[in-house]
Amino acid sequence: MDFRLSPAQQILTTTARAFLRQHCPPELVQRLALDERGFDEALWRRMAELGWPGLMIPSDLGGSDGTLLDVILLVEEMGRAGLPGPFVTSAVVATSLVLAAGSPAQHKRMLPTLAAGERIASLALVEESGSFEPASVGLACAVAGRLSGRKLFVKDAHVADDLVVAVRIGAALSLLVVPTDRPGIARLPLDAISGEKLFEVTFDRVEVRPDDLLGRVGDGAALLPPALRAGALARTAEMVGGAQRVLELVVEHAKTRVQGGRPIGGYQAIQHACADLVRDVDAARALLYAAAWKDAEGRAAEADAALAKAYAADACLAVARRGHQIFGAISYCEEHPLHLLHKRIQAASLDFGDAQLHLETVARAIGLEGRL
Repeated sequence: MDFRLSPAQQILTTTARAFLRQHCPPELVQRLALDERGFDEALWRRMAELGWPGLMIPSDLGGSDGTLLDVILLVEEMGRAGLPGPFVTSAVVATSLVLAAGSPAQHKRMLPTLAAGERIASLALVEESGSFEPASVGLACAVAGRLSGRKLFVKDAHVADDLVVAVRIGAALSLLVVPTDRPGIARLPLDAISGEKLFEVTFDRVEVRPDDLLGRVGDGAALLPPALRAGALARTAEMVGGAQRVLELVVEHAKTRVQGGRPIGGYQAIQHACADLVRDVDAARALLYAAAWKDAEGRAAEADAALAKAYAADACLAVARRGHQIFGAISYCEEHPLHLLHKRIQAASLDFGDAQLHLETVARAIGLEGRL
């Protein structure tokens, strides 16, 4: 494995860091977290001008021909800045599903506008169990027919133009692309400490047409795992980026906070604590890059992605908690960036499956299924 960035990837990460430093400062992140809408349309348009929403889309459909590894590098910078918004659900998960299974008409209708940032899509998967496992889907539908029921924890549904909805057609797990302006769709906001915008989406006899089907009836069982894996890796990248920013803040604080006549970074306990942070961030990043590289190379990456997500969930949260210990009470204040980074890491650790779910995947990969 060679994790050295290509020249194009170096330009991508350098440009992203400079752009986000200028256009997504901590003050904007905090304001959007408290805002009911939580979405900066001007910032999204600027991101679209850079081609970010179309990174995974082929150039002949308006995209940039990027790989999942390119996306991971970009999302890590977004996590470092605490960028809010629908990038992962729309530009990674929903886009990958449309790419993999969309008809030529769906490609032509959706992908150029997704790439241009003119269309936003989100995934409606989770139901009463709260599980991201595709097997947990129970919402029934007929094509053509009417859809009634609800989905939970649908991210950024209030700004989405389309929902990719997981349903059962008979017993077969299938996917629908449903425009959010159809009569009968309602979105109820759910409280979240991270500031992310989550919704309960209800469907009241919503019309479902044959051309809403993504792929064929029953394709959902094969389509969802790769898309959910891409989402899990993207959220892992957010955690790694957020933890990297916590590490930078802590090291700067240790160099400048004077106690007992010298900076606290001169004390061995603080030095060892900061070394622990470096270990956790670098190990989480290494596992993330290994999984994303395998996926980009077309190799089996299910266990690697699960291991990266499970490890980062624990390690990056440990970084945030230790950061609070080193900073003290000031890091819990609304004006300080650490508390929001901590909340974002916590939210990302649960999205697309928590550590327990992914550790079960790792256990199956090493032959321990049914023994836990």
